[in-house]
Amino acid sequence: MRALITGISGFVGSHLAEHLLASGDWTVSGTVYGDASNLAHLRDRLTLYEGELSRPERVREIVEDSGPDAIFHLAAQPIPSVSRKDPWGTLENNIRLQLNILEAAAQVAPQATVLVIGSSEEYGHVRPDDLPVTEDTPLRPTSPYAVSKIAQDYLGLQYHLSHGVRAIRMRPFNHIGPRQRRGFVAPDFASQVAEIEAGLRAPVMLVGQLDVARDFSDVRDIVRGYTLAALRGEPGEVYNIGACEARSVRELLEALLRNAKVPIEVRQDPQRMRPVDVPVIVGDCSKLRRATGWEPRIPFEQTVGDVLDDWRNQVAQQQT
Repeated sequence: MRALITGISGFVGSHLAEHLLASGDWTVSGTVYGDASNLAHLRDRLTLYEGELSRPERVREIVEDSGPDAIFHLAAQPIPSVSRKDPWGTLENNIRLQLNILEAAAQVAPQATVLVIGSSEEYGHVRPDDLPVTEDTPLRPTSPYAVSKIAQDYLGLQYHLSHGVRAIRMRPFNHIGPRQRRGFVAPDFASQVAEIEAGLRAPVMLVGQLDVARDFSDVRDIVRGYTLAALRGEPGEVYNIGACEARSVRELLEALLRNAKVPIEVRQDPQRMRPVDVPVIVGDCSKLRRATGWEPRIPFEQTVGDVLDDWRNQVAQQQT
């Protein structure tokens, strides 16, 4: 089968490319924009397309040339805090790219399954009686990023209903793993630990709110779920995907500190506090499980250790 991954050089895209190629069942192409270092070990096994996906004619060219059986649309502005600083930039980018992908699929690849990647941020202000969050939980977005993801989600539904596009909508909960850039809690913490171990900063970690709990899963489990959804999911449907278990940010921090090679003091930094923080968010992923048989496999401690080792390697490379 032929896969087209937009944003293939990113955190999730590079893991998805690895997973598909390792299966032996897929040929993989993808779109790149900017740094593609995450793909250095895969370059000779991929077909890569450069070009700005905000240009509909370029998107159509790429889709037509790659002839995909499945399009995994991962290219986006992914950081809620960035969306608060530049609301329109996030809305414009995420909605326009999704629209261009769906238009191209409708015009030149009607056979393709299109995975529309939303976010658990769509649920936003989750109330205690909403837990665990199902696909029918009301959407109460708390950031422009969340609004952009709702728009992507519903564009996928609209193009399925009005154009027959085989759109399958995913709402992933927090996923972490190697190659995730700063701006998210796990790499923000792990990068500090790695820099402290290397003697590049004082042995003090600056943190935000620690008592919120989130549904943390491993990115490698997530991309396996995306693949199963593309193969076995029902077009037009929406699926939650996550660990289906709530862990506090404090648990994540403590797991990293247990792996640290030096003692580290923790200090709360008011600048790192989010304006809206829902105490607990945990998903119900039984719908995806029933449709595809997917289950998370990678233990939390292994994921945390892999994240820290990845940042140790990055810090060591920066020093050479």
